Parts: sequence; C-alpha cells; structure tokens
Amino acid sequence: MRRIVITLLAAITMIVGGLSYGGEEKSIPNQLQDISVTIQSSGGTGSGVLFTRKDFKGSFINLVWTAGHVVEDLRSQRVVITPDGSSRTIVEFGDPKIVTQIIEDGRIVGRLEMDAEVVRYSNADDGEDLALLKVRKKNFVDKTARFYLATAIPDIGIDLLHVGSLKGQFGANSLTGGIYSQHGRLLGKTVYDQTTCAAFPGSSGGGVFLKSNGEYVGMLVRGAGETFNLIVPIRRIQDWAKKAKVEWALDPKIAMPSDEDLSKMPIEDVGKQFSNAPEKAAKASTYHTWFNSFETETNPATK
Repeated sequence: MRRIVITLLAAITMIVGGLSYGGEEKSIPNQLQDISVTIQSSGGTGSGVLFTRKDFKGSFINLVWTAGHVVEDLRSQRVVITPDGSSRTIVEFGDPKIVTQIIEDGRIVGRLEMDAEVVRYSNADDGEDLALLKVRKKNFVDKTARFYLATAIPDIGIDLLHVGSLKGQFGANSLTGGIYSQHGRLLGKTVYDQTTCAAFPGSSGGGVFLKSNGEYVGMLVRGAGETFNLIVPIRRIQDWAKKAKVEWALDPKIAMPSDEDLSKMPIEDVGKQFSNAPEKAAKASTYHTWFNSFETETNPATK
C-alpha cells in the first residue's frame, strides 16, 4: 500500500513538475529556448521570458518579463474629467504580440501568436526599464522560467547563456554564450551588470541565464558592441517587483492577486527623482548614444 501511495505521489509530482521547466528530458539550452519569446509592438521587436503559474482560481497563466523600452511605443495617455470637475491623466497601453516558435525534427514548422496586456511598466529614461506582461489567453504554453532568487550575487567569470530574438523574428530563439564580466556598472544612478553574451538588435528584454542550471539572473537591455552588454540584474528586478507589488511574478510561492486586484494596480511607475534634472538629462543623452538599446525595427533589414 505504501508503495502504491509513493507511486501515485511521484506521478502527481511529474504532472505538476512538467510545468516547472518544460520536462527533464530536454537539455538546458532547449529549455531556455522553450521559455523565450519574441515580442512585437507597433514599432519594433524585442524579446521576453515566460513565467507560468496558477492564478487565484487555479488556472495556469503565462506572464512575460521584458524591457520597458520594448513596449514603450504602445503607451498613450489621455486626460479625463472626474465627477468633481478635476482632471485625471490615464495611462494606457496597446496589446503587444507574443510569438513563440514550434520546432520539430530540427525545423521550424510554425508559430503561435497571442495578444498580451501590459500589467506593470517602468520606463527606460528615469525608471527601471522593466515591463511585466500577461498573455490574454490562459494556458498559452506550459513552460516557465526559474529565477535566481538567492542573495549571493553570481561570481565574475561564471558561464552564462542568453536567448533572444537576434535581428527580430528571423533570429528568434537564438542562443549565445558568455560570462559574467562585471558587477555594478552605473548609468546615472542605475545599477547594471555586464556580460559577454553576444547580443544584437532584437535581444532587448531577453533573459540571461546560468549555464549550469538555467536559472534567470538578468535581463539584457543595453550594449556597446555584440559582446559588451548590460543586464538588469535579478537583484534589481526583485527590488522593483517588491515596490511594484508583483513579487508573485517571480516567486510561485507568493499568492497571485485576483483579477479585480490586478485591475486596481497602477500600470506605470512615476519614475525616479533626481536632484539635478538638467545634469541628469545630459548624462542620459550621452549614455543612450553609447549604450544602445537592443531593440529592432519590424523590418531589421532596414537597419
């Protein structure tokens, strides 16, 4: 009887665990390709990483982490008059497209495309350059990322992998390798880490992972050459997630809010405060000239 119970528990674990990382039979590079998607907005293409979990009703939903600048062209705002006669500015986003490729026997055989909504956004200029999306269709895919949530910062020299849509949809799910080359690069007052994983336009928002176990350690957002690039490190993503009240989008142990509570959340950060705005603006201009955002136009051939 005890053996039967253990067998049943193992079977249940396999069913639930199959959602945890796309199945044990696949190599880490293949797993990372399964959780990486292309994000298409009205003006360009970027990359993203899937995090799949249950919502408060028990349904599986697909969340996507990407860079804020990948979806910024979908942002709009309008002013409405409230019943008391005062004005209020409402920030809205159009729906980005989430695209994942289907590969069988070494050949691309199709693509799945779904609309997503922007749940939380922080802009690139004076914010964190992060965005959290939610695929509108439930059970879009059954793969999920695992985030590196340990307190220790990964060592310099450790092997890394990046998966992104290099040069747009044509280069979707491209895998590159490199190392963790430096911690704590400062652009203005914002902290980035540096890697040597090759990246090109279209890589923005794509994940950077530990080669040893596939855990997500950062998001590629900027670079000054194919192998000199900067990531938003996971420790900064965690800090922002806590402030933005979206820690549940990193850690499945944290309960996810209801749809009603989600609808009450502000979409946009107000941005960081700088004591010397003119100096900050001048620095930002310099940084943006040298450290290009790794996004691409819809037609990369025009770049």
